[in-house]
Amino acid sequence: MVSLFSSAVYVLSKYSIDLNIPVSIGAFLGTAIALLLSFKLSQSYDRWWEARKIWGSIVNDSRTLVIQLRGFSRKQNEELTNRMAYRQIAWCYALARNLRNDGRPNNVNTFISEQEQNSIDCTNNPALALLNKQSQDLSLLHKENLINDFQQIQIDDTLVRLCASMGRAERIKNTAFPKTYRSTLHLFIYIFLITLSFSLAEMPNFMEIPFMVLISIPFFLVEKIALNIQDPFENKPTDIPMTSISRTIEINIKQQLGVQDIPEPITTNTFYIL
Repeated sequence: MVSLFSSAVYVLSKYSIDLNIPVSIGAFLGTAIALLLSFKLSQSYDRWWEARKIWGSIVNDSRTLVIQLRGFSRKQNEELTNRMAYRQIAWCYALARNLRNDGRPNNVNTFISEQEQNSIDCTNNPALALLNKQSQDLSLLHKENLINDFQQIQIDDTLVRLCASMGRAERIKNTAFPKTYRSTLHLFIYIFLITLSFSLAEMPNFMEIPFMVLISIPFFLVEKIALNIQDPFENKPTDIPMTSISRTIEINIKQQLGVQDIPEPITTNTFYIL
């Protein structure tokens, strides 16, 4: 595209329209657009980094939840605490699939009972339904005097933090980056390049065309990077690696429970891990 309009501008300025636009005008426009691009890239990266921090908090709180369950509750209640621990693994996978709009989580049923699986299938937010099950089992622990009031408050606080992390992730997912911002910036990049083309039309032997292509590459490349990272939950290579993080949580929790069949971390032969 840049090559085409650069060639058109060169031909027009050579044989039809003689516009002597100072190079300083193009330089001024280029500086202004570079500042706008850096601002957009910064805002896009802030969204991506906030999403990564959210999943970092989920890792920490998932580990904390299992530590609290095993440390606070009595030994004879190991079945219930293990059920809550496995449900936490299911919650992580369900949240990841829900954020990516990837349909029903196909591996959740390996961590929860068939009855629970059927109950969450009726909801449009399986992660929230699983978190509600965690709260119900916590109340059961307290009701049966297997944990005291203080311990219930501590575990409940961990569940509240997990729910808050889920809400922050959903806020990023459901808040669209303004499309008019990108469209306007895209338009001004082309205005800048057209203006610069007229300024450089006097360059000999069509040297203006490859020169314009080289100038345009950083502008469009930075814009493309900002576009790709602004939505970190869209099942793209630039996504937060939620599946890999969920597998890490699964490994950590199973190791805490003393399970023998520990899965391997997710690896890939390509340049990214989801």
